[in-house]
Amino acid sequence: MHDAANRVQKAASHVVAFDCYEANFESQELRKRGIRLGLREQSFKVLAALLERPGEIVSREQLYELLWRGSVFVDFDNNLNTVVAHLREVLCDSAEHPRFIETVPKRGYRFIADVHRGVGPPTEPRLRRSRLLVLPFVNLSGDPAQEYFSDAMTDEVITRLAAAAPAQLAVIARTTSMRYKASRKDVARIGRELNVDYIVEGALRRVGDDVAVNVQLVQTRDSEHLFADRYHANLPDIFQMHTSIAEDVAAHVPTLGATIGTQTQPPWAEARRKPTANLSAYNEYIQGRYLLEKLTPESMTAAKQHFEEALRRDPEFALAHMEMASLYSWLGYVGLMRPKDAYDIGAPYAFKAAEFDSSLAEAHAVLAEYHKQGDFNWPETQREMARALELNPDSPFVRLRNSVVYLMPQNHMKEAVTEIELALESDPLAATTRIWLGCMLLLAREYDRAIEEARRLLELEPNSPWPHFIDGIACRQKYFEQFVSGVRITVDPSMGPALAERAVAGHLKCVELSPGTDYYLGWLGLALGAVGRKDEARAVLDRLRKSERYNLPTGFAHCHFGLGEIDAAFEWFDRAVDERDQQIMPILSYAHFDPLRSDPRFDRLMRKMKLRV
Repeated sequence: MHDAANRVQKAASHVVAFDCYEANFESQELRKRGIRLGLREQSFKVLAALLERPGEIVSREQLYELLWRGSVFVDFDNNLNTVVAHLREVLCDSAEHPRFIETVPKRGYRFIADVHRGVGPPTEPRLRRSRLLVLPFVNLSGDPAQEYFSDAMTDEVITRLAAAAPAQLAVIARTTSMRYKASRKDVARIGRELNVDYIVEGALRRVGDDVAVNVQLVQTRDSEHLFADRYHANLPDIFQMHTSIAEDVAAHVPTLGATIGTQTQPPWAEARRKPTANLSAYNEYIQGRYLLEKLTPESMTAAKQHFEEALRRDPEFALAHMEMASLYSWLGYVGLMRPKDAYDIGAPYAFKAAEFDSSLAEAHAVLAEYHKQGDFNWPETQREMARALELNPDSPFVRLRNSVVYLMPQNHMKEAVTEIELALESDPLAATTRIWLGCMLLLAREYDRAIEEARRLLELEPNSPWPHFIDGIACRQKYFEQFVSGVRITVDPSMGPALAERAVAGHLKCVELSPGTDYYLGWLGLALGAVGRKDEARAVLDRLRKSERYNLPTGFAHCHFGLGEIDAAFEWFDRAVDERDQQIMPILSYAHFDPLRSDPRFDRLMRKMKLRV
C-alpha cells in the first residue's frame, strides 16, 4: 500500500496543471481536458522551463542553452521565436494578449497563469476515457439502394456521441466502424480487437418517409446488455432521432451516467445541431458521401453531382461545400485533374465551408489544405490547422491533415508521425491513415518500421497497391544507403541484389494493381534507375510520354532522376511546383533528394514553395 502511494505521489510530482491543460514532464506530453495535443519536443521543453518558474522571467539565454547547448547554429533568435510561436499556437495563446506566456522585451518570457503541481497525472485511472464503438447499422429495408441511409445513421450517431463528452468518452471513428459491416464477429472479440469497452448495435428499416430503428448498448467484457430501445420517426424528424439515440446511449454508459446528456450541458448543444434545415439537401449529401468513399473515377463523378444538387437546394450547406473541396483536392492530388486547375475550382468551396460553419473543425483543416496547395501560404495554413485542432483535437480527420498538410512539408517528421499515431487511436482500421503512417515513416527514414507497417497494411487491404509501394520505397532506400552511397558499411553484401529486386518488384506490383492510372510509373522508373536497370527505366519514361492521360510532373522528374539526367529532372520538378503537384511537398525530407540539396536549383525550388532554405 505504501509503495503504491509513493508511485502515485511520484507520478503526480511530474505533472503541472494550468487552466484546462496538464503538462507531464516525465512523458513530455501536454493534454487538454485529458486529450493529448501535438506539441513539438522543443516547444515542450520551453513550456516545462516556464512552468518550473511561474511568474519569473526565463531569459532567452537560458532557453538557448536548454535547446541548443553546444550547437554552432547561429540564428538562435529566429528559431526560439518559432519554438515559442508554436507553443502559443497549441495553447491558443496570443503574444499581444497573453493568457499564459508573456513576452518580456529583450529579456525573455514569463508564465503568468496560475499553476498547480501534482494534479491528476495522465496515467491515473480516473483520466482513462471509456472507449465505444458504434457498429454499422443494419439495413433491414430489403433495398440495397438504402445502404447509404443506414450508413448515414451510423455516422450521425458517431458524430453526436463523439461531441457529447470527449474528455470522458472516446468514440471510434466511422472508417473503422465500417470495417465491421456484415461482420459475424461477436462483441467480445471486437472489444478485444479494438480495446473498446462498449459497443452500440443498431438495425434500421425505412419505408417511404417512415423510419424505425432498434438500438442496443452492450458491455464488451461480459456481453451484458446495458440498454435497448426502439425509435420511430418521420423523415423530417430524422435529426432529432439521431440526437435521441446518442443521448440515450450516453446516459447508459456506466462511466458517464447522469454526468452528461442533460439539457443544460454545452456538449449536447453542439451534438444537437442540424447539418442543414433542408432535408432533401441532406439526402443528396449523404448519397454523395457514400459514393465518394469508393474513390473510383466513376463514383467521384456521381458524388460530385449529388453534392452539387445538395448545394443547389441549400447554398449554405457547409458540409456539402467541404466535401466538394475535399473531392477536388483528391482529384488534383492523384493527377486525375491538373492539380492547379482542381485547386482553383475547389478553393471557393473550402472558404465557404469555413464561412458557413466556423465551428466545423474539419472545414478549417480542409481550408488549411487549400492555403498550402494553392499559393504555399504557410502562415495561413498553420493558423487554420491550429483552429481546427482547437475545435476538435480528437478528430482523426484533423490529426491526419495536420500531419500531411503542415508538419510534413515543414520537415517536422517526428511530430508528423506522432499526429498520425494519434489519429489511429480513434480510427485504428482506417486504411488511408495507415497508408500515410507508412509514408511518413519513409520520410522519417525509419525504413524497418515502414516495412512492418506495409505488412500490416497488406493484411488490412490485400488488393491495395500501397503496401507494395511503401515496401518498395523502403527497400530502394535501404539498398541505396547501404550499397551505393556507403552510408552504412557493416552490412552483408549478399543482401544487395535481394533488396534491389524487392524494391523493383514492389513498384511493379503497384502498376499491376492500378490499371486505371499511371500514378506509380514515375516511382517505378526511379526504382529501376536506382538499382542500375537503366534501359527499363527509360522504357517507363517512354510509356509516360506516350500516355494519353494527364500525368503529374513529378512522375517524369523521378524517371529522369533515376536515369541520372539531373537537368531534365530539375526542369520537371520546377514544373511540378508551378502546377502544384503535391508529390513535391516532401522536398525537405525526401531521402532521394539528398544528392541535389547542394545544387542552387534546389534552393530556388524551395524559395518558390516559400519553404525555409
